[in-house]
Amino acid sequence: MSSSSEITTPEVTSSQTTRPTEPKRPDQSLGDLFKEMTGELSGLFRQEVELAKVETREEVQRTAKAGASIGVGAVAALLCITFLSTALALLLDQAINTALAFAIVAVLWGIAAAVLISVARKKLREVKPLPETTTSIKEDMEWAKNLRS
Repeated sequence: MSSSSEITTPEVTSSQTTRPTEPKRPDQSLGDLFKEMTGELSGLFRQEVELAKVETREEVQRTAKAGASIGVGAVAALLCITFLSTALALLLDQAINTALAFAIVAVLWGIAAAVLISVARKKLREVKPLPETTTSIKEDMEWAKNLRS
């Protein structure tokens, strides 16, 4: 009685074994193999370029939509800030000199601007453009290296 957990290995004949020094495709000339390899590399390069184009086009469209929304929001925010700043300066004007009141409001906005610019610069350093294309190109370079060996 044989158990189902037994593992059988097929016999390997001498024609099935390959030697590292024997060519993998002895029926093709070196020129044919080189032509095939350059054709594959050329096709791969075209695919990478197309991927970069598609990825860039998608990112530009998303960025444009976000930019339009930010632009409209920025105009509204600018109007709001202008009116609130004027109101704060006029409120301070009741207790101190008018010029000093407006100067205090301007200094507050200067501090806020410096903090916001610092945060934005930090976020911009973290941006990784075309992540999929970069990864794919690295994989293709590794594939090409392995192809040579």
